[in-house]
Amino acid sequence: MKEVTTIGLDLAKNVFQVHGVDRAGTVVVRRALRRSQVLAWFAKLPPCLVGMEACATAHYWGRELRRLGHEVRLIPPAYAKAYVRRNKNDAADAAAICEAVGRPAMRFVTIKTEQQQAAAAIHRVRDLLIKQRTMLRNQLRGLLAEFGVVAAQGRRGLNELLAILSDPEEQRIPSPLREGLTAVMETWRGIERKLEAIDRQMVAAGRADATYRHLVTAPGYGPILSSAMAALVIDPGAFKRGCDFAASLGLVPRQDGTGGKVRLGPISKRGNGYLRRLLVNGATSLIKCQHARQDPWVAKLLASKPRKVVAVALANKLARIGWALMTRQEDFRSRPAAA
Repeated sequence: MKEVTTIGLDLAKNVFQVHGVDRAGTVVVRRALRRSQVLAWFAKLPPCLVGMEACATAHYWGRELRRLGHEVRLIPPAYAKAYVRRNKNDAADAAAICEAVGRPAMRFVTIKTEQQQAAAAIHRVRDLLIKQRTMLRNQLRGLLAEFGVVAAQGRRGLNELLAILSDPEEQRIPSPLREGLTAVMETWRGIERKLEAIDRQMVAAGRADATYRHLVTAPGYGPILSSAMAALVIDPGAFKRGCDFAASLGLVPRQDGTGGKVRLGPISKRGNGYLRRLLVNGATSLIKCQHARQDPWVAKLLASKPRKVVAVALANKLARIGWALMTRQEDFRSRPAAA
């Protein structure tokens, strides 16, 4: 076991697969470990390079193995998949990870601290609550429409439906259904209160973060987008340019070509979909602003392109602006208007 220099660790819930090689690349260990055996087994090893896929629980195990003195690198699963030779199983995955972690051109994921991971997880909680709120709204509208109770889209129409549901003299809704819809309404209101509390928590935590304070000065960056960017982008310096950061979020055209002919398609939609959605939402709200529409670049795009295409192009620009602010750690400075 003293000869092990590189280990590929395939993570799981209970049974972990280990694949270790020496300096010459010869396999010296190939075994399975129970969850309770992992830390004790790695504690007996001299410091070595450990590769893992950046999947569920990877950041936790990365922090634990670093405390034992090992060098840990997280590999995006799509990059490690290319090194699986034939049949997919735990042993083949561990061998592929072990081979991929030593590649000089491989890209790795920065391991989050507990505080960073908690800040990123609260956004996932918020996203889940928003989905549940939307489901409850749609269910409420759909069931009431079965009895001829229809309202306009948006918050005003929803308030009209809630007022009708709360009216005890309303006869269009049968009694058994009224009780069920009242429970749906109360659940929706409870989620609304929880979302408001989470938003206040994000704003309060962001005020103590220098990166958040820099990002929120940029146009199109609100409290939620600034908080998400500061929490999810741990190492912006890993990208050489702002366009590389925008490409990692899937905000650039997908390329498909051969023989020197490259065709550009729709955006690739790779990377973090939550950040990409927030950036597009911020760009959409920015387009509605009169000051933004006076920008010659935005005005030229709006004159020739659909509104959603312009929003995606502007989201790409916002991503590059965010990368610059995070890298330089400074506030946004608008360019002076051309004479």
